[in-house]
Amino acid sequence: MPSILVLYYSRYGSVKQMAQYIARGIESVPGMEAKIRTVPPVSPTTEATDPPIPDSGAPYATLADLKECAGLALGSPTRFGNMAAPMKYFLDQASSLWLSGSLVNKPAVVFSSTSTMHGGQESTLLSMMLPLFHLGFILLGLPYTEPDLNTTQSGGTPYGASHVAGTSGKNPITEEEQRLCIALGKRLAELTLKLQS
Repeated sequence: MPSILVLYYSRYGSVKQMAQYIARGIESVPGMEAKIRTVPPVSPTTEATDPPIPDSGAPYATLADLKECAGLALGSPTRFGNMAAPMKYFLDQASSLWLSGSLVNKPAVVFSSTSTMHGGQESTLLSMMLPLFHLGFILLGLPYTEPDLNTTQSGGTPYGASHVAGTSGKNPITEEEQRLCIALGKRLAELTLKLQS
């Protein structure tokens, strides 16, 4: 069964929850499986290392997970309008996959969470796309045939799913945001399945 890698970094839990909704959308497509993985935080002391398996939550991703996936959903919180350093650090290690062309023509989507409505959702999603273009992925967004894109008062963009967590980071994921995450996962799975046949 082809699996789609749902790869995320989450500091306060919002992006992790979004990853779970995206995985639900992926697995709503018969014959598709979601493989949820995260990346470790980056230490200010670069020699420090985390254990290879986190104490709780999703396992840490490896480059083999990236190489073997049939498709990718990539998620990160916003850090000054850009992806978080742990996700960037992980992607920076993918040179061997770039050189070998292992990721060319695999479909991918991106998702993000911000603390404020205009906190850089769209620029973060776009920044996450840049390395994926270099690696050869086929990028998908959310079309406006998703009615929630026209009515949401919180997250949701044509570039990918998003969430407004609030300055405390505790805003629940709204029903519209949930549906858009599920729709994004489903769209990714449907195209991945078509490319597999």
